[in-house]
Amino acid sequence: MSLNTTTSSERLHIAFFGCRNVGKSSLVNAVTNQELSVVSDVKGTTTDPVKKAMELLPIGPVVIIDTAGLDDEGELGNLRIEKTLQVLDKTDIAILVADSTTGLQEKDNELVEMFVQKKIPYIIAYNKCDLALSSTRDEKVLKVSAKTGEGIGSLKELIGKIARENQTEKFIIKDKLQSGDVVILVIPIDESAPKGRIILPQQNVLREILDTHATALCCQPNELGQILQKITPNLVITDSQAFSEIKSIVPQEIPLTSFSILMARYKGKLDELIFGAKKISELKDGSKVLISEACTHHRQCNDIGTVKFPKWLKDYTGKNLEFEFTQGGEFPQDLSRFDLIIHCGGCMINETEMQSRMKKAKEQNIPMVNYGMAIAYMNGILDRTMELLK
Repeated sequence: MSLNTTTSSERLHIAFFGCRNVGKSSLVNAVTNQELSVVSDVKGTTTDPVKKAMELLPIGPVVIIDTAGLDDEGELGNLRIEKTLQVLDKTDIAILVADSTTGLQEKDNELVEMFVQKKIPYIIAYNKCDLALSSTRDEKVLKVSAKTGEGIGSLKELIGKIARENQTEKFIIKDKLQSGDVVILVIPIDESAPKGRIILPQQNVLREILDTHATALCCQPNELGQILQKITPNLVITDSQAFSEIKSIVPQEIPLTSFSILMARYKGKLDELIFGAKKISELKDGSKVLISEACTHHRQCNDIGTVKFPKWLKDYTGKNLEFEFTQGGEFPQDLSRFDLIIHCGGCMINETEMQSRMKKAKEQNIPMVNYGMAIAYMNGILDRTMELLK
């Protein structure tokens, strides 16, 4: 895919880590052949993570991330380190940059342990090799020089090799369709719909339908009944918020699911999310629910996360619940105060970050469910909407 057709959430995330003044930013600039990061001899020049979506040959569409040094100091330095460690949750391939003249430091070894623990493929790049005489034969260790360009080509080739080895082809819906199938997409156009376009999950589903040489028909909820009188589709995919309206319109013999549920299959783990959905019925007075939205859209007066879901949950459970909300890159490290996490479809974050959030929840024994599956459960149709995906 080209730069213009691949969203950041579908790109390989390559992050550069290391201590201050080892040449991380210089190496980022050498690898990308761009002045992506500010370079200085002053320690701690890079403060917040710097991200850039771009094409990187021979790999393709990527997001390059430059981070602050893990040996930063002081109160502000600790905040920078915290931001750097958060990048690990979205990293597909890590590049640990070390100084060839000094070797690995204690912080570097701690990072390697984190890579191993989180199962992040990594490369150790010894920068400033023009100043060092030693050599290495370890496949994961390369001698490079951001100054002279030595080893930069080999580093990019190794990144590409690791990317290919760890790449698994996944589909949102394509593998459940056949050429000639007819799929109806129910897309509400209301106050929450973006003006002049459809949202990313709808775009991605539509593209996979076309790639399968199936036929897609798009309509709004109040038009669905009339269409079903004329056409019997192989599948109906709807915005989850329309479940209450269309669940009785679509005949039982026609498979029904939602864009959000398909995103749960694409980036999450369905069994764990089904378990989380069923925990909704166990909420009690005073139970605390985290509602987490991965994108950074402007909150509206009838926002699904902060307005609609609290009402739906209170109406369904009949309980006096407490809520906390996060948005964008925010996701608490300590989840112990919550009884349930309800997460959006995750279309704006990569699979690595979505899986990382689910792993944190599981390790702390906090059930988690995504928007679509929660709405299906509260409408009594979770099993029906999952039937196609089993």
